[in-house]
Amino acid sequence: MNAIERLVIRLSKLPGLGKKSARRMVYYLLDGDPQFTRDMAAELSALHETIIRCGVCGSFTEADPCPICADPRREPLICVVERAQDVQVIEESREFQGRFHVLGGLIAPLEGINPGDLRLGPLLHRVREQGIREVILALNPTVEGDTTALYIRQLLKDFPLEVTRLASGLPVGGDLEYADRLTLSRSFRGRTRF
Repeated sequence: MNAIERLVIRLSKLPGLGKKSARRMVYYLLDGDPQFTRDMAAELSALHETIIRCGVCGSFTEADPCPICADPRREPLICVVERAQDVQVIEESREFQGRFHVLGGLIAPLEGINPGDLRLGPLLHRVREQGIREVILALNPTVEGDTTALYIRQLLKDFPLEVTRLASGLPVGGDLEYADRLTLSRSFRGRTRF
């Protein structure tokens, strides 16, 4: 096996990349500027030395605490997400001005992921110590996401705060014809005054 095939195999292990896409990337790199490839290799090599998890929220950062947790202007709200990349997606929307908490997964007993495997203890500590007035559960509307949301709601039931969940339903520009029954059901339950 030559260097091209070895790199194709490595790249194809990344999420969303198959062998064809990985092969296109390898040939793109070979046809391009060698300095670009060297710079990319250096960035990849330093990734785990440069990026750490925030000790407060669990997101990826270069400084601990991360800039979001260190910002005193943030509202006393916590948006609970499954993965660190979800923080970036929500931040890019510019709709949320609170803080985040990354669980590091969802409850999935069939996969061996139980509540003790998630960052629930730090969430409870933050709620208790930071005067949080609302916890927003921004978890995917799947069986695992729903199970985790219900579990967290139960954990927080004795705290003087509101527990909310992101509305889920039809996407902008979506067509009713292609909506599944669960999506339509959630759309009706999450409807707002017009």
